[in-house]
Amino acid sequence: MALGLAAKKEIVAEVSEVASRALSVAVAEYRGMEVADLTDLRVKAREQGVYLKVVRNTLAKRALADSKFSDLESALTGPLIYGFSIDAPGGAARLFKDFGKTNDKLKVTALSIGSGLLGPEKLDAVASLPTRDEALAKLLATFKAPAEKFVRTINEVPGKFVRVLAAVKDTK
Repeated sequence: MALGLAAKKEIVAEVSEVASRALSVAVAEYRGMEVADLTDLRVKAREQGVYLKVVRNTLAKRALADSKFSDLESALTGPLIYGFSIDAPGGAARLFKDFGKTNDKLKVTALSIGSGLLGPEKLDAVASLPTRDEALAKLLATFKAPAEKFVRTINEVPGKFVRVLAAVKDTK
């Protein structure tokens, strides 16, 4: 079905807006996939906070031209499905990797985390990127020991700590 100019502009605007919010994008060829498989992929994408869209490559190039994913332009050939990670940087890559285990027709062709074009061989690395909550948990774990020691020191020598703070304040 032919798209009119207004419909094309609407698609470009929608994809451009999603790309501006996305943390990463994964592009995969879906040639030969059944409609039921694509529907299943879309359901899983919604559950995982990944925006999926099948778009003509010419429209995708226009939509991504002014975004941090403009480096994907050279990889946009063939029938492609675009997965934009909104919540976690590895979300779309993880979705495509997991779905590819049961459906060999979905083949990742390119990835981008906003710092250059990555090939399909980097799928595992991007898919293993931590979510925001996982990253925060790891960060807090690194602070645990020093924070415990700091609190213990304050509790053990409160008078000494108050004198140190007063001395620091007086030097300002």
